[in-house]
Amino acid sequence: AGTRHNPGLPFSLSSLTLSAPPSMPSLTRRCSELGSRRTVKKTHQAAWLLKAVSCIDLTTLSGDDTEGTVRRLCAKALSPVSGKCMDELGLPKDFCTTAAVCVYPARVKDAVECLEGKGVKVASVATGFPSGQILLEHKLEEIRRCVEDGADEIDVVISRDMALRGDWGGV
Repeated sequence: AGTRHNPGLPFSLSSLTLSAPPSMPSLTRRCSELGSRRTVKKTHQAAWLLKAVSCIDLTTLSGDDTEGTVRRLCAKALSPVSGKCMDELGLPKDFCTTAAVCVYPARVKDAVECLEGKGVKVASVATGFPSGQILLEHKLEEIRRCVEDGADEIDVVISRDMALRGDWGGV
């Protein structure tokens, strides 16, 4: 039935500006400490690495992507860590997946079919990726089509021209 969508927020330029400039001495001190701090070891390290893998969006954005390319990427997303490694950790092979698979709009249906009901999201780079140099009405249509085809997430390309001119309301 109803797909839930992010309603968005009203634009506020103040949310993009810092209330105070960063403290360079504090930043420098924190950066110098990074190499000398204790690291996470053993099973905790493995847990954090698996958590990192679960946050990754596997992406294929080649001009020659095919249904087969997308299916292989989806298979990798469902099993991103080798079976041998999962066995050594004492975990089932399907314990860890990536967060999403990201594809061009024309391949969204392929990814949705592969991943349906398996817990991995489908993302798409709509809005004229990579340049974003298409009309706003075309961007909106591309987003609509991706959502209709089942995309869970849309990565939007902003207008560099508007950003370079500081037209944040237009962006």
